[in-house]
Order: sequence, then structure tokens, then C-alpha cells
Amino acid sequence: MARRRSSVSVLAILALLHLYIGLRLLPAMEVGVVGAVLGIVLLAASAGLVRIGLVAPSLRRTRWSEPLAWAGLLAMGLFSSLLVLTLVRDLVLLVMHLAGAGKPGVMRDSAIAVPLVALAVTAIGFVNARRLARVVKVEVPIAGLPAPLHGYSIAQISDIHVGPTIKRPYLNAIVDRVNGLKADAIAITGDLVDGSVQRLAPHTEPLKRLAAPDGTFFVTGNHEYYSGAEQWVAELRRLGLRVLMNEHVICRRDDAAIMIAGVTDYSAQHFNPLHKSDPQQAAAGAPSGVAVRVLLAHQPRTAPAAAEAGFDLQLSGHTHGGQFFPWNLFVPLQQPFVAGLNRVKSLWVYTSRGTGYWGPPKRFGAPSEITLVTLVPA
Repeated sequence: MARRRSSVSVLAILALLHLYIGLRLLPAMEVGVVGAVLGIVLLAASAGLVRIGLVAPSLRRTRWSEPLAWAGLLAMGLFSSLLVLTLVRDLVLLVMHLAGAGKPGVMRDSAIAVPLVALAVTAIGFVNARRLARVVKVEVPIAGLPAPLHGYSIAQISDIHVGPTIKRPYLNAIVDRVNGLKADAIAITGDLVDGSVQRLAPHTEPLKRLAAPDGTFFVTGNHEYYSGAEQWVAELRRLGLRVLMNEHVICRRDDAAIMIAGVTDYSAQHFNPLHKSDPQQAAAGAPSGVAVRVLLAHQPRTAPAAAEAGFDLQLSGHTHGGQFFPWNLFVPLQQPFVAGLNRVKSLWVYTSRGTGYWGPPKRFGAPSEITLVTLVPA
């Protein structure tokens, strides 16, 4: 019953937001009765499809579930831009009105421009999201880096979100590009999946082809906990990945050692108290003389605890770089960094924009990436 009430509430909110868009745009467009009716029908369909998009990972599997998921998620992306642009238009019109700068035709022209710009942004965002992620090369200076570790490289992928619209072929292409980098180690920093092992195991199978001299390492993200973290940990271990749950591995080059550690997601204790994220525990028991300490942590906000635990570099994801406007403006409300290389005390933090996307197949102003992190002497 509670779930039904929640579903009705979400649909009611979506209906009100679509009503706002319709009231602000349709009369100003001067499209006549037929155009207005068509606009109302399209907005009503959008409200229903967006609701479907919100539950796409859990849609019951039928012959129509995949097309419906695609339609719902595309509608989510378009609706988001429509809503934001309608709000922006209203603010601009208000400022123009207060300044006495209103001009004939502005109401109509701006109302027509909103859906056209929203469609253009959604189309460009779709192309950006669906194409293979570019390789971003990042050099991280480490003080006192031993000569055998000069140029040590880690290929990082993050936030792929295998699920309703990201399937085996998409992941296969990522695996091929990562293997082509010939990195010393591979790190997957969480949010790999959106869905259960039962539903997605055939689509994550390409991960077993990932190959690097020191191995492929994985840490959980919040979406693993939405999707059954324990089952996914077992499945990824079956595929040959080393899942790091508040633990570390020591890798050696001649007489120099590098620690690659990993913590569970920052929010993991809310799903399983035994999975509480703990950088101190991840570093515990490390031998003396480790030259570099690298921590894999899904969320950038693990950084202060990682710095206290003595790590030199943290590799994170989670933010998607905002994925598309205006969500990049909200990321700093929760996370210390949106993307790129930053510093917390003596700790370097690299935040990936993500290798896939969540929800709408749409990236605008935040390109996806496969990151090649290389250690260099400071």
C-alpha cells in the first residue's frame, strides 16, 4: 500500500511539473486549438513515460520492457531540459519586465525556442552518452617515488551503470579500450550495475577479459547496494576481479612496493552495518616501506578519512561530473569535488566523470572517460 501511495505521489508531482510547462509555453506559442491539444497529449505522455523511466531497472521482463525503458529514460532526459529551460525563460522574462525591456514577439519566440533547444541538447547528449568514453591521461606527482615505480599506471573506469540501456556490447567496447592501455593495474570504482545479478550477469561477463599485470580491482558504489551488493561481490569474484572491502593488496616492482587498497561505499553501513567504509582498516597491517598508498573509494567525500589514514592518492567516481546541466551545480552540495585532480592535505584525489551514465542516456558538458593515472616523481 505504501509503495502504491508513493507511486501515485510521484506521478502527481510529474503531472504538476508538466502542467507548469504546458501553461507557460503552449498559450505563448500561439499554435491554435489543434497545436494546443497535441501539446497536451505529448506532455501527458511524457509524464507517464518519465514515471516508467524512474523504475526502469526493475521493470518486469517482457517483450516490451526494453523499449519502454528506453522511451522512459529518453523522456526523462528531455523533460529535465524542458523544465530547466522553462524556468530559465520565466526568470529572463521577469527580469526583462522589471527592466522595461520587453519586446513584441519575445513571448512567442522564446516559448518556441524552449522545446527546440531541449530537443537539441537531448540529441547531442544522447550521442555523447552512447559513444565510447575517451581516454583521459592524468599524471600524479608523488614525493620520493622510487625509480621502479616511475610511470606506474592504473586504468580507472567508474559509474558504468550496466542496466536498462547499457548492455554487453557497450561494456565490451570499454573492456577492449582499457586492455589496450596496457596499464599495470585496473581499478573499477563502483556503480558498475543497476539491477540484479540474475538480470545482468550476461551483460557483465566481458569483465572477465580485463587484464593487467597486477590485476583488476573493484570497490562497491551505492548502486551495488541498491542492486544486491553481496550477490554482486560474489559474481565479480567469479569473473576474476579482486573485490576490496576495507582491505589492501601489495604490488611490487623490484624492491619497491605500492599498496592498492579499497573501501566499501561511503553509505554502505546503511544497507549492511558490517560493510561500513573504513580507510584505516583498509590500510591496517601494511608492511613497512610501502612507497605509495592508493585508495579506491567510490565517493570523493571519503577523502578526509583517507588523508588521515595516510594514503597518497584516492581514485573516486560517483559524481558523473554532473552528467548534464543543471545537475553539476548540485554535486558540490554533497561532494567536495565534481571532477578532476584535487588535493586534501597531503592526499591527491582524482574524481572520474564516469565511463557510462545513469538514467537518461544523456551527457552534456560532462564527457565520459576512461582514466589512465600515471605516477610520476614530484
